[in-house]
Amino acid sequence: MSMQIVEKSGEGLSRVYGVTVPVADLTEKLEARIAEITPTLNIKGFRPGKVPPAHVRRMFGKALMSEVVEQTINETTQKVLTDNNLRAAGDPDLKAEGDMQQVVDGKADLSYEIAVEVMPEFEPTDLTKISLKRPVYEPTAAEVDEAVAELAKSNRTYETRTGKSLKAKDGDLVVIDFIGRVDGVAFEGGTAADSELTLGSGQFIPGFEAQLVGAKPGDTVTVKVTFPAEYQAPNLAGKDAEFEVTVKEVKAPVDAKADDAFAERLGIESLEKLKELLKTNLEGQYANASRFKLKRALLDVLDEKHEFPLPPKMVEAEFGQIWNQVQQDKEQGGLPPEDAGKSDDQLQGEYRKIAERRVRLGLVLAEIGRANNVQVTEQELNEAMVAEARRYGAQGQEIFNFLRQNEAAKAQLRAPIFEDKVVDLIVGQAKVKDQKVSKEELLKEDDMPAGYGV
Repeated sequence: MSMQIVEKSGEGLSRVYGVTVPVADLTEKLEARIAEITPTLNIKGFRPGKVPPAHVRRMFGKALMSEVVEQTINETTQKVLTDNNLRAAGDPDLKAEGDMQQVVDGKADLSYEIAVEVMPEFEPTDLTKISLKRPVYEPTAAEVDEAVAELAKSNRTYETRTGKSLKAKDGDLVVIDFIGRVDGVAFEGGTAADSELTLGSGQFIPGFEAQLVGAKPGDTVTVKVTFPAEYQAPNLAGKDAEFEVTVKEVKAPVDAKADDAFAERLGIESLEKLKELLKTNLEGQYANASRFKLKRALLDVLDEKHEFPLPPKMVEAEFGQIWNQVQQDKEQGGLPPEDAGKSDDQLQGEYRKIAERRVRLGLVLAEIGRANNVQVTEQELNEAMVAEARRYGAQGQEIFNFLRQNEAAKAQLRAPIFEDKVVDLIVGQAKVKDQKVSKEELLKEDDMPAGYGV
């Protein structure tokens, strides 16, 4: 008798096969394994390579038979998938039948069941028949001027107040010395000299800055405050304190003038060139928003045009990830307002639909990519690993090495690159019409598609 493979059931996307490998086959493999390792053994009392097989079997038989069984299960599982032309939608589930100890002892046949979910068979929609509108918006000259003004504001300088009023206003920078006391005793870290503080910036504890509005150089102001209850220094948290503050200088903000000299200070040859750079920057932001909206519209169309059974485990895994995130948000009080009043049953129903949409779209994009031979190159993957590693600063090299050696991490980085390439491929074949929209419309957040409840 030789190995037997029997299909036990095949409903929907589920397939169950029974596999039986006779004990004689396993024993034969065990003998071959013993013969393979015997010449390499050094055992006390025997010359190298001259250990009798029976002795090897007594000493290592169980361990070697366990290896043989594991290897046989792997090989036969792969054979079932290959012989039946199955594209598995995840790792098969294996269930032993009978006593595995008897199998390892060489007294029983190896029998087990393979339960596998297969990829659904479907024909992707004709890409050339997809019609899409791409929302586009061009930055105006006024927006570019506004960006220049913002830049000038963030590069403002401060000049000592002169003229009739030397009093500090909100937004002024004051140079101060101070001594902080709790119950009349100066506390550690509460004393400073020549400290620069912009009034209204919220740099110091609440209430401190407002009490210096109206002070002039040479004034000594007693600032009374209460440290916040969750202040980082426990000995000060919630305590009342008095700061004796001496104002040494009051400086008013002076916005940088947006001219060629200002551009040069930023290392750019002229104001014209600065405006060009800022315009390019804005165009890049709007192009990203435009691409995001186009991709979203495309996914809605693909979702609408495909209806096929989904592998239940895939949906379950996707839903599990989403639901974990919902639970975390709930614990941290971060649920979106529209979800806050809903029951768990309601939320689960809605998020399960989203999980199904994600799995369906994932399968559609994968199938379109497969049919069109879309590949992620080693160079693209390498660039993604470098970009990811850079986010970790000093630990970058360590992260890069981890990514390079970890197949699961690589797969996670590869997935969005593949998806983007497939989206580009579809957009290239679909009928895409540019549609001018307002800036507000372009940057507005999308709602979930109709019927997905969120």
